[in-house]
Amino acid sequence: MEHIKGSQSICFKDSPYIVSSGCIVGSKESEGPLAKWFDITDKDDLFGAQTWEEAESNMQKRACELALSKAHIVPEDVRYLFGGDLLRQGIATSMGVEAFQIPMFGLYGACSTSGEALALCAMSVAAGYGNCMLAVTSSHFGSAEKEFRFPLGYANQRPLASQWTVTGSGAFIVGEKKSHVRISGVTVGKIVDYGLKDSQNMGACMAPAAADTIFQNLKDMTRTEKDYDRIITGDLGYIGQRILIDLLAKEGIDIKERHADCGMMIFDQQTQNTNAGGSGCGCAAVTLAGYILPKIHRGEWKRVLFVPTGALMSTVSYNEGASVPGIAHGIVLEHC
Repeated sequence: MEHIKGSQSICFKDSPYIVSSGCIVGSKESEGPLAKWFDITDKDDLFGAQTWEEAESNMQKRACELALSKAHIVPEDVRYLFGGDLLRQGIATSMGVEAFQIPMFGLYGACSTSGEALALCAMSVAAGYGNCMLAVTSSHFGSAEKEFRFPLGYANQRPLASQWTVTGSGAFIVGEKKSHVRISGVTVGKIVDYGLKDSQNMGACMAPAAADTIFQNLKDMTRTEKDYDRIITGDLGYIGQRILIDLLAKEGIDIKERHADCGMMIFDQQTQNTNAGGSGCGCAAVTLAGYILPKIHRGEWKRVLFVPTGALMSTVSYNEGASVPGIAHGIVLEHC
């Protein structure tokens, strides 16, 4: 019980560490502002596969191999794997990690899945259920368009509020082995639904959930926004960021000077035609693995609140006229 903080958060007495990470991205991401930070970039968005879905599985496998290699461990050293993606029945994950034969939990938190996976890994290690866990997520522009909108060959026009699904996968080894980045706490998000029904404006749908989780994290941890060097959301994009800042300002919380968003960082809005920014499970995951963690590792940022965000919709719920609820999970990352 000593770990529990407030109504939604956990502070770990013996903090688990992010031992290593690996990330791989596709062609558009390799032309963006963060290109040099990613482990692997590939101009072939099929990654040697025949379908978008198989390509996404290949990305997950390669990201996991990278994380395992950097940690100098083999799959048999991993107690449990927590993974997920955006596709039905989580096929990108199940087919991507099958070869490792690691006991696994398949997750779905939409674009917040990297936060969900990291939280569960950290909780499992801290509880003593194993000394080494693996978290992995992915998304792919081609498979996501086919799943949620229109096949690429349809050539439909994208609204200005829409976001570009990141083609990428990020994997993380979380364990007892000391590194320079620890997960000191988590704030598990609630489903927040403002009744918005525009699935092409996911930033607006997810921003209330991000605001709720950030507010709850500060309340549970008895902190202010100034206790974090950065508060980084997953993929609210340009529209969602403005809504998030406004919602928190109404609670007396000013994050303008310390907020960043992975969906805004990963693409150049002016030159890459990504409209409101990036999205997808891979967006937050590869940005964390390639860009955020190295900064914490070097001590440039001492404490970061990482808040991946997800729009919890399906093609069925959208076509039946249901609203698009959001969820966000907070991961407290500290330099050590």
